Amino acid sequence: MKSRVTAAILTAALVLTWGTAWAHFGMVIPSDNMVMQGEAAKVQLTLSFSHPFEGIGMDLEKPAAFYGIVRGEKVDMGKSLTQTKVMDHPAWQSEFTPKRPGISVFVMEPKPYWEPAEDCFIVHLTKTYVAAYGDDEGWDEPVGLATEILPLSKPYGLWTGNLFQGQVLFNGKPVPHAEVEVEYYNQKGGIQAPSDYMVTQTIKADQNGVFSYVAPFPGWWGFAALNTADEKITHNGEAKDIEMGAVVWVKFEKGLE
Repeated sequence: MKSRVTAAILTAALVLTWGTAWAHFGMVIPSDNMVMQGEAAKVQLTLSFSHPFEGIGMDLEKPAAFYGIVRGEKVDMGKSLTQTKVMDHPAWQSEFTPKRPGISVFVMEPKPYWEPAEDCFIVHLTKTYVAAYGDDEGWDEPVGLATEILPLSKPYGLWTGNLFQGQVLFNGKPVPHAEVEVEYYNQKGGIQAPSDYMVTQTIKADQNGVFSYVAPFPGWWGFAALNTADEKITHNGEAKDIEMGAVVWVKFEKGLE
């Protein structure tokens, strides 16, 4: 009887590990993604690594790089990072004050994270967009990351019910039939998934790497396309794969009823 109980506990642990292992998301969440005249201009940016729907945090080492592309100019923000906590785990914060109209893209390049359950390293190149003072240009240009999701719909100013489209790029080229994982930042824990299958949803992109999604409720939604890097990292004397994640976070506002 004891051996059966032990086996059941081990099986449950393995199932839980397997169920959460593939749902990692790098996160860059601004306090405001649409800054308008008369509003507080200072934007707080929070960087973390987690299972966003389930509210399960993970440790995020200080990123290898954090920067903004502000009106087309790269601004290094790595030295501005201060440590905080998200979901009770180490995370990072920075601040940005837009001084002129324009689009800013904020990019986190984390250090490789070793994931034993997947026998590989994980690097999620994560970005988000902040629009300021009515300027509407530049959101559809690639940043030039090793892998990224290029928005084909504005990544701000979206109502729930709007269609969001993006294109998965790897080494600057579209990824045909890429798989894109989608997860909601269940920040207040108010959304309950009717099934574990609905915690992380998956979209298959078309032959041009283009995918589409309509958010069912307001808030921040993460889109992650995973590919294997050409290079490897040695771990305990063995060359291991690097899971390169192209991640973008987009906010949907509450639609009209």
